Amino acid sequence: MPRVIVIGAGAAGTVAAIFARKSGADVLLLESSRDGGRKILISGGGRCNVLPARLDVSRFVTDSSSNLLRKMVLAWPHAEQRAFFEDTLGIPFEEELESGKLFPRSQRARDVRDGLIAHARAAGVSLRMETRVTAIGVDESGWRVDVANGEPLHADAVIVATGGRSVPATGSDGAGLTWLAQLGHTMHATYAALTPLTVDESPYGTLAGVSLPVTLSAESDARQRSATGGFLFTHHGYSGPSVLDVSHVVVCARLDAASARLRVQWCALGDAEWTAALKPHGARTVTGALRAELPERLAAVLLAVADVDPTRVLAELKREERLRLIETLVRGELPWTGDEGYKKAEVTGGGVALGEVHARTMESRRHAGLYLCGEVLDAFGPIGGYNFCWAWATGRAAGLGAAGATSR
Repeated sequence: MPRVIVIGAGAAGTVAAIFARKSGADVLLLESSRDGGRKILISGGGRCNVLPARLDVSRFVTDSSSNLLRKMVLAWPHAEQRAFFEDTLGIPFEEELESGKLFPRSQRARDVRDGLIAHARAAGVSLRMETRVTAIGVDESGWRVDVANGEPLHADAVIVATGGRSVPATGSDGAGLTWLAQLGHTMHATYAALTPLTVDESPYGTLAGVSLPVTLSAESDARQRSATGGFLFTHHGYSGPSVLDVSHVVVCARLDAASARLRVQWCALGDAEWTAALKPHGARTVTGALRAELPERLAAVLLAVADVDPTRVLAELKREERLRLIETLVRGELPWTGDEGYKKAEVTGGGVALGEVHARTMESRRHAGLYLCGEVLDAFGPIGGYNFCWAWATGRAAGLGAAGATSR
């Protein structure tokens, strides 16, 4: 019976431990916190968006091979992942139709975390909480795992599921990334992904609390991303799903001392629709036309940005004013200064290059018996359950691989 140590009782690590044990391995799951799965508990506003209702693999981001990423995600098909939670763990899902997200019907993230931990225990996984791993390495007996305030542990295989650097308060301190770099793996520079953006001075600075659905585009010399979804003005800048989904373009540009542009289509109306909406119509004002489609406070600021008199009747609107206003409404530039960093980032971008592991088993190509899964790998997806999907798929593959089984 192979001895397997899994480091990290988060989403990827707990699933890895379950499948390694079910495949016949003697499994020890180590966790630095007292209970594990803390990112599960805070995800989805405490509801846990377990999976997207429908999976679009092209929405994942990686600086590695997109073909490898696709193989890794699809190794555990979406329908089978859903069946694992609903049928095996007994956690029925409910789809949030407007967002295409799957949540536990109970709307409780704790049910997901507790269900995974309970299933791992029932399968025979040994858990050691409040155990901080300080180093991993190879010795004459196989893999050695050093822990604080304790004797070294030994195993035939080690699964690193320590997460990245995002939300460090949950225990993600980047230690696993450091170990893997020290072991010679090719690393893509890490950065905060799915994080709110900030701005020091902006004409939109008075709009904190205003929210609406938008289409947001971010573009730099190296990257481009667009997203449609919720947008929220904050006291420091911008947040919401659309902002988080494009934020990595801005973050990476700033880290590279390069420039990036943010452009917003403030509602579903495009050039033709706004041209029609701004045609003369009785005594209707330009403010009235904008308020029909946009929050009142935002409409007032957009008129100021476009330098259009808010009291102007549509019949009096000059052609150049109309064109300038439409440009602001459909392709308005959004100023930015920085980002909220790892403290509020949903995930970590970058990490171990996907080519450093075997796609079917997640075993390191540099060190036999070492397996990687979850956020330490160079991939992340958009808001909406994609990053859990990545954790579940790579965790299962690593668990099967470490136990000597085979992932499809």
